[in-house]
Amino acid sequence: MRTPLVGHHLTLWRDLARWAGRRGPEGVGEGDLAAPYAPAQSAMMYGLLFVAVAETVALALVIPWPWLHALTLVVDLWGCWYVLALHASCVVRPHVLRADGSLRLRYGALLDVTVPAAQLATLRAARAFPDTRIGAVNPSGTADLPVGGTTTLTADLTAPLTYTRPLGTRAEAHAFRFHAENAAEVARAWRQIREAARPARE
Repeated sequence: MRTPLVGHHLTLWRDLARWAGRRGPEGVGEGDLAAPYAPAQSAMMYGLLFVAVAETVALALVIPWPWLHALTLVVDLWGCWYVLALHASCVVRPHVLRADGSLRLRYGALLDVTVPAAQLATLRAARAFPDTRIGAVNPSGTADLPVGGTTTLTADLTAPLTYTRPLGTRAEAHAFRFHAENAAEVARAWRQIREAARPARE
């Protein structure tokens, strides 16, 4: 039986292959609008990768014991791979505003939350700087998905939504703040979808 940890690593491998093969974003269908967030963290992630590679080389030069050298090499190489694979996963798994007005919020392979169209009250461009972890809920009931310490969109819900955080714990939020490079375009597209659907609802 596949464990969640094994499944997570297999997903990262698939996402890394998708990124390397330039096959485009995953889960973005016809009429959907992708909302990328990975560019805001690119410098930080590549900086972490550089540090990880430098550490691997440095430890290889200074550790005299073969068994410890082999162990640290495996761990360090895994760390280098994980940083690169996680960033690749974020690139190929953007947020998605679907053609039906629903919203899919993601952070690579770690987080995947779908807000149904009927439960999405408003979607507006609003910059904030929450100092919190991905998917954490603040005291006001807002779940934050910052990238580079910033969010650019706020989704207010008509009712609380229960979702799974990156480490598997369950949480409930009344709103989501998340980062998207094309925040104004996403907010405008959502308003157009809502306006187009209004005659059908009435």
